[in-house]
Amino acid sequence: MGQCVTKCKNPSSTLGSKNGERETGSKSHSKRSAHKDDHASACGKSSGDILVNGTKKADAAVESGLPSAFSGDTKKDSVSSTEESSLQRIGELFRRYKDEREDAILEEGMERFCNDLCVDPTEFKVLVLAWKFQAATMCKFTRKEFFEGCKAINADSIDGICARFPGLLHEAKQEDKFKDLYRFTFQFGLDSEEGQRSLHREIAIALWKLVFTQNKPPILDQWLHFLVENPSGIKGISRDTWNMFLNFTQVIGPDLSNYSEDEAWPSLFDTFVEWEMERRKKEEETKCITSLDTEGLCTEEQT
Repeated sequence: MGQCVTKCKNPSSTLGSKNGERETGSKSHSKRSAHKDDHASACGKSSGDILVNGTKKADAAVESGLPSAFSGDTKKDSVSSTEESSLQRIGELFRRYKDEREDAILEEGMERFCNDLCVDPTEFKVLVLAWKFQAATMCKFTRKEFFEGCKAINADSIDGICARFPGLLHEAKQEDKFKDLYRFTFQFGLDSEEGQRSLHREIAIALWKLVFTQNKPPILDQWLHFLVENPSGIKGISRDTWNMFLNFTQVIGPDLSNYSEDEAWPSLFDTFVEWEMERRKKEEETKCITSLDTEGLCTEEQT
């Protein structure tokens, strides 16, 4: 998806480098190809292609008017025909964006796909869509992922996918669903072709910001500040650290007073809490000094 959720290449502009433990490795984007297909309707507007229980509105209207005496076999044939038509539309949609050489939608196609969906490639919506499609690799939808994903969200057109976004975002707010999305995000950020086992620090920071778009924990900014300052000199975030941070945000209060090093937290959390408490202490001392200086100045002016 170019500069998108599904490709973290440019740390300064989007989500950082995707190179795991490697410190560098940014790659220039392919020149965006001209979109050959014109789309008459914008996302969110009604369209004949939007599905109603898996069928077009027009098809659904026709089906709703069928007599009750309609035979069971004919109904099955109608459903089968509708499913076949939907699969054909998914196939047409896939071919619109697929790579010329590989049977998959790659970076250039992803960028056009996002553009037609009226979404910024860095939006949370794109991550949620990749989650529903169970995409294994950033900036790539295989044929199977695309077909199974479209069937999973019951959509076979651009307008149909757009119409599903509100429901998908609501689903992602549910605790169990968000946990699944959260864990998916770690795997999604890895470079599977290189066999990565940990996320590069900059990629992890970008993905933490993204995945918590709808339910940002109070401690997130301090945690990300700690990772940016990087006093521990870490290069990567392990799966265990990633998963445990969600527990950390749910159990530990913003003031960190109930944190205990005796519990089974990753050692990086110990360092973070110590660093953050020291930072807060210095910040408070600075405020006190500033306050005293201000009061002294006021006293001198009064005398």
